Amino acid sequence: MDRHRILFVCAGNICRSPLAEGIFRHLASKAGRAGEFEIDSAGTGGWHRGQRPDRRSIAAAAGHGIDISGQRARRIEPADFVRFDLILAMDQDNLKNLRKAAPAHALGRLHLFHAFTLDGDKDIPDPYYGDREDFEAVYTMLLAGCSALLPKLG
Repeated sequence: MDRHRILFVCAGNICRSPLAEGIFRHLASKAGRAGEFEIDSAGTGGWHRGQRPDRRSIAAAAGHGIDISGQRARRIEPADFVRFDLILAMDQDNLKNLRKAAPAHALGRLHLFHAFTLDGDKDIPDPYYGDREDFEAVYTMLLAGCSALLPKLG
């Protein structure tokens, strides 16, 4: 059986994309489908390379029984455009940066998270300069999208 290879991408890989990775991994595991997926996250920038997710992302996930504290930030690499079948950007800026970096053959793998999961054109807002409520709101948006994504993939 082929595995679905999914990469979630935001700017620094410490707020939104690690949350999306953790939520989707949790949902797939809960559904007994963890073996069907390879799930990862990355950033379009490398400012936080090697760091854990933002403490507020860790707290938002933990509040819902999901542990993302073991994740480490990384920057998207050229090999990711070959390795992953589906690359989901958290906002239009991330998508634009991915399109600039991606080889032509990989452009069809790039999608806005909300557009692909919930058929909308909304960005997942960056909660970095916000507070706990902003991270919780982002968690709720990502949960809705990831919940819709799981049945779309098999």
